[in-house]
Amino acid sequence: MITENKDEVCSRAYRLIRPGHMEETFLETPIPEGHVVIEPTLASICHADLRYYTGQRRPEALAKKLPMALLHEGVGRVVHSTDPELQTGERVVIVPNIPGYMQDGITPEECCPVCKDGPGGNYCSRGYFLGSGIDGIAQNRLVIPASCAIPIPSDLPDEIAVLSELCSVSYQALQRVRDRWGRARAAVFGDGPVGYLTASMIHHLFGLDKDRLKVFGADPNKIDKFHFADCAMVQEYDFAAAETVDIAVECTGGRFSESAVNQAIDILNPGGILILMGVTEERVPINTRDVLEKGLTLIGSSRSYAPDYYQVLEAMKDPSYQQTLRQILPEEWTRISKLEDYIEAMNDAAEHRGWKKTVLAFQW
Repeated sequence: MITENKDEVCSRAYRLIRPGHMEETFLETPIPEGHVVIEPTLASICHADLRYYTGQRRPEALAKKLPMALLHEGVGRVVHSTDPELQTGERVVIVPNIPGYMQDGITPEECCPVCKDGPGGNYCSRGYFLGSGIDGIAQNRLVIPASCAIPIPSDLPDEIAVLSELCSVSYQALQRVRDRWGRARAAVFGDGPVGYLTASMIHHLFGLDKDRLKVFGADPNKIDKFHFADCAMVQEYDFAAAETVDIAVECTGGRFSESAVNQAIDILNPGGILILMGVTEERVPINTRDVLEKGLTLIGSSRSYAPDYYQVLEAMKDPSYQQTLRQILPEEWTRISKLEDYIEAMNDAAEHRGWKKTVLAFQW
């Protein structure tokens, strides 16, 4: 509950103490001017959360960041606001990427060289990210800058809006080559959630249909979901005889990054663009000879920031886009009313890494 003087809040948090071990604790958090207090209502589990939970991050990273409340994909309602633009009871998307100047109450010029020279965005050297360095959404009172609480359009349901964080990551990457989509042929590598949401955004927001959009996957049950694209099983495809593309997006990550990156290089036209979105803990060898000979551009992108959400939420109002997004949502939400429910949900997600997202409905 919010304390009587309204300057701090006591939050009940589910924190990861060490891999596989959660505890319920209480956090006292100040409410600076320009911040809001949010009660999270829906959240989805990301593979990044599972890497922390199962101890797949490097030991030094775990030692530095834990204990910590996980989760960074979520929506909630405002329960207290110091900003006149956001009212109590308003539904909002939670933006996990917080530039340092917003969190620390300083100006962009005082923050870091990136923020001083521009908007900062993803590259603020003093930035904070919920569930990765600071406590995330798994708490009943979350204090964030008002600029990181984006109102949800009245005609957009929460279960679609909860996908906006992942979709905004795709948008951040794809909009960096927005001038190329008009006539481009494109390929997406990866049939997981990131690949699906990225490919669906290329289709719905940038207008590429089957004749210009190819998706490579390894699981026939997953690749069949990409009804809007021309699909191929990567292990059966002849890349030596492949049609070439102008833009390739690598969304595989992990141990398959090396093969996906180099297959993308194989089919890119001279002057083409390779967007790297798959996350791996290891270094990935790549075919630099063809990168040089073709004059390829490699773009890395892994996060998004508040301005990206407005474009994504506006696009999500399209019923056909919503229908595509619903393919990745579960038939039922996982109800979380106590710590044991949350632990069970995390264990289940870690043991059964299915194609669909796990959506948690918090009942605080």
